[in-house]
Amino acid sequence: MNFSSHGSYSIETQGNILLVDARGPFNDVTLAQYQLDMKEVCQQMHGQSWASLVTYYGSSIFTPEAEKSLIEITKYRIKHGMVANASVILNSSHADLQQMQLRRVYQSAELTFHVFSDIDSAKDWLTEYLADQPTSKLASTKNTAYYQYSL
Repeated sequence: MNFSSHGSYSIETQGNILLVDARGPFNDVTLAQYQLDMKEVCQQMHGQSWASLVTYYGSSIFTPEAEKSLIEITKYRIKHGMVANASVILNSSHADLQQMQLRRVYQSAELTFHVFSDIDSAKDWLTEYLADQPTSKLASTKNTAYYQYSL
């Protein structure tokens, strides 16, 4: 794949699931914009139980600064109703390292999570997990936000 040197992402909400597609390495500029966009989406979903499905395309390894930022934004998302995360790693020659970094991020934030190698399995797990949550708190909006970023 032809990745931008800055990385790119899209964020979309579908009901009570936040979908994120991330491609390429995240530099400081991209990570800063990601945090801003993610905080805006979290404000819209605040007060509801929701989950995120993040798909990583390619062999992106987080810098220590990026990993720290992801821990911080994960804790912010939890405060705004996120109850679980499913991460999918596709087309990566470093999936084992990526999975290790994601484990550190989500364990540091004390969040229920799983890492998958295909999107359908991740969606199925999230759907089942959310079905066990109190229905009064589940988001009922559809496509309330969409963000895309690339340099």
